[in-house]
Amino acid sequence: MGIEGNYTKDQINYSRSFWFDYLPFYHMGVRVNYKVNDVLGLNYWVTNGTQQTEPFNGYKDQLFGFNLQPRKSVNWTVNYYLGQEHPDVTFFPNAATGSLPGLPTLQGVPFEPIPSPPTGHLNIIDTYATLQASPKVEFAFEGDYVNQRLYTNSLPGYTYGGAGYARYQIAPKLALAWRAEYMADHAGLFSGAAQVLRETTFTTEYKLAEGFLTRFEWRRDFSNHPYFLTDTLGLLKKEQNTAAVGLVWWFGAKEGAW
Repeated sequence: MGIEGNYTKDQINYSRSFWFDYLPFYHMGVRVNYKVNDVLGLNYWVTNGTQQTEPFNGYKDQLFGFNLQPRKSVNWTVNYYLGQEHPDVTFFPNAATGSLPGLPTLQGVPFEPIPSPPTGHLNIIDTYATLQASPKVEFAFEGDYVNQRLYTNSLPGYTYGGAGYARYQIAPKLALAWRAEYMADHAGLFSGAAQVLRETTFTTEYKLAEGFLTRFEWRRDFSNHPYFLTDTLGLLKKEQNTAAVGLVWWFGAKEGAW
């Protein structure tokens, strides 16, 4: 989910956003796309959960979404994801070593149900849009809202924010890119601490040859509370600067996101 993907060559920046790291990377299930017309497409997923290949409860997560492309230069996606990310069984992976006598050891991993397991839901609203303003200039925007409950009557923890992107193709081999990001992580769902995170990233891209490019990047992360490591053990600071050089090489005919 989200505007950024796994494949570096297809991204505006070299490093990834907070939202790329927070929103689900992968799912195991089925997805369907129905093209209503040349402008509107509908999406539906049913999965075993976020970051899960095998089910860990009896609930199936679902995604409902649509994609609008009113013109060739504009593309807008909206997703709503409903999940339940709490297991309802306890596994005993070490039973085969004899640490738990009396349990079977030859027919998979033994488990037992959790009495009154948590059934609170995960809700994700994810939207992003791209605008190709000219052959050389591209803009993009992402907005997200996430909340999660442990039990159905629990108060939710929530995180919200978004990111803005711009890219300018100066010459056939040279491009500049920028990203600014905001994340209000009030319940620490992403970072483990109640804080507001921000970051700005500037990227220079130079294509050495077809299928081989370099990216030079400067990134500055901020928090409203001391969060980032320093050279002094136990002492934290509110900002962090990162300089990076990336070499990206790929081969084959595949283009765009997988």
